[in-house]
Amino acid sequence: MTDAVLHVCRACERYTLRELCPICGQPTRTPHPARFDATDRYGVYRRRLLAAVRAGAGSG
Repeated sequence: MTDAVLHVCRACERYTLRELCPICGQPTRTPHPARFDATDRYGVYRRRLLAAVRAGAGSG
């Protein structure tokens, strides 16, 4: 038995078990969030970047 991983298409949002969407041929991604790691060394920088992006998006 293979270890199947669920994927979702970035373009058409359909779920599949393949790396490429069988409907539109676009690459797929995993629909699950990344695991939480309390020792994440770069989390501070990632949150800072996200806050800056959100602040810039509202001022346009």
